[in-house]
Amino acid sequence: MTDEAREREAKYGPIEEYAQGEIRAYHGIVNKWLLVVYAILAVWGVYYLFKYWAWLEPGLGVGK
Repeated sequence: MTDEAREREAKYGPIEEYAQGEIRAYHGIVNKWLLVVYAILAVWGVYYLFKYWAWLEPGLGVGK
């Protein structure tokens, strides 16, 4: 094991390898950009809920 691999393992925990080492996974790590995507989707979901679904009676929709 190289020094770089030992440093990564000390920082992130043990590395799991799949597909003969082509895929490497750490436990408990979520990229910051992915957290931003989750936040944007949550905000969009709440907006969509109130804009297009809130307080609709059966058969009613936007534009009717």
